[in-house]
Amino acid sequence: MSVGKLGLASLRRWLAAWVGGSAILLSGCATVDLPPAPAAASVDNYSYIIGPGDTLNVVVWRNPELSITTPVRPDGKIAAPLVDELKVAGKNSIEVARDIEKVLGKYVRDPVVTVVVTTFVGPYSQQIRVVGEAAKPQFLPYKQDMTLLDVMIAVGGLTDFADGNAATILRSAEGNKQYAVRLKDLIKRGDVSANVQVRPGDILIIPQSIF
Repeated sequence: MSVGKLGLASLRRWLAAWVGGSAILLSGCATVDLPPAPAAASVDNYSYIIGPGDTLNVVVWRNPELSITTPVRPDGKIAAPLVDELKVAGKNSIEVARDIEKVLGKYVRDPVVTVVVTTFVGPYSQQIRVVGEAAKPQFLPYKQDMTLLDVMIAVGGLTDFADGNAATILRSAEGNKQYAVRLKDLIKRGDVSANVQVRPGDILIIPQSIF
């Protein structure tokens, strides 16, 4: 009987110590005061930058035999008729069209080239990455005026274990500055004031709830 009492007393002391330690941990976390993410973060005069994995439709006016649809290789290059290899990653479609015209100008008089991106991946530096307790953690190509709600729809929302209101955005465009966001309020409660714009290169970090 005394052994049982001793075991129960030990269990109680262990629980008290655990709860006390958790309270200290939680209070320490509460001291981390991140600024809320600004509502507006769109990039003025944004132009989509081509990256590996994109698909380009290259149209050469009056020269259908030189027109082609081609993927951008992992090394950021493409190959096309009369164009051996051309670096396209890191450029927009207009810049790529002018580069192709320069190469074709050696063989065709006054070539007119149009480049249209048909599959979007984008360069790694501009992708939106979602990690942690999202239903489908993944990277997304950035789109002009893209918002947090757009991102969460694409990743299927939160898991049952997510602490949505403790989520943060790591913004590489501002030297990895970190902002607080309220995903639970946005998704579970429909609070549109919690919806903010994202920027190219943002990393959305969704932690797991402690309880």
